[in-house]
Amino acid sequence: MAKVLTAEMVSSWKEWVSDNLLLILILIMLLLILQDSMGDLRRRWFAAFVNWFNKDVDVKMQELKKDIFAELGSSVSHFPDLRKSGGLKILEIGVGTGTNFEFYPEGTKLIVVDPNPHFKQYYNENRKKYPNIESEEIIVSTGEEMYMVPDDSVDVVVVTLVFCSVQDTPRVLRQILRVLVPGGKFYFLEHIAEFDTARHALRRRIQNTLTRSGVWPFVFDNCHLNRDFMKDLRGAGFSTVKAERFHNHITHPVFQLIQPCLKGVAVK
Repeated sequence: MAKVLTAEMVSSWKEWVSDNLLLILILIMLLLILQDSMGDLRRRWFAAFVNWFNKDVDVKMQELKKDIFAELGSSVSHFPDLRKSGGLKILEIGVGTGTNFEFYPEGTKLIVVDPNPHFKQYYNENRKKYPNIESEEIIVSTGEEMYMVPDDSVDVVVVTLVFCSVQDTPRVLRQILRVLVPGGKFYFLEHIAEFDTARHALRRRIQNTLTRSGVWPFVFDNCHLNRDFMKDLRGAGFSTVKAERFHNHITHPVFQLIQPCLKGVAVK
């Protein structure tokens, strides 16, 4: 980070903000005024953006996921038919374009939930590449409201880069516990608020400013840069939680704001 944000660059950035403060305030006001009237357009844009992001910037994230999901191949299903075939019953919340297909064992039965209906075309393109996975149509719903998924019905829940935008983190975690079978596992990878403020105080300030102003949530479909759900996770009622804060290796100038991450697995 120090090589990217030099003292000269920070000074230049502050000067630019000072010189354009009125313009920035007007832009923020316009975004907030247009927020409700542009809901569907914003969701279409976000689905297209995520599709681009996954093909370019998200390469580093995919490398991280390989490590996080490595043990899925050796997991044993709670359900006899899947146990015989070596598959798993997995629920993915916030499936987006379907970038996690490559990490799921052959024979997996995949249930997917996402509140944005405009991901469907990208998701369907990806699922065609994995005929070895029995994937369902997207259930258009939030993680808070996925009551159509039965209790104790899945071996694994997967959530990646989603908790930044949910409305009620504890409620989503309760839903995850509800649908998991006893001993089922919840795998997660999330970008979070900067936690190393001694070294990266500027990043934390930028995260707070862009989030509290409403600019970043408006552009990126309610994404908040300054969240960290570790406390909610540890208090949710899982039997065990293994979680680690770390910095990913994304080098894109803008998306260095999502370098702080949280990854791990929790067991019901």
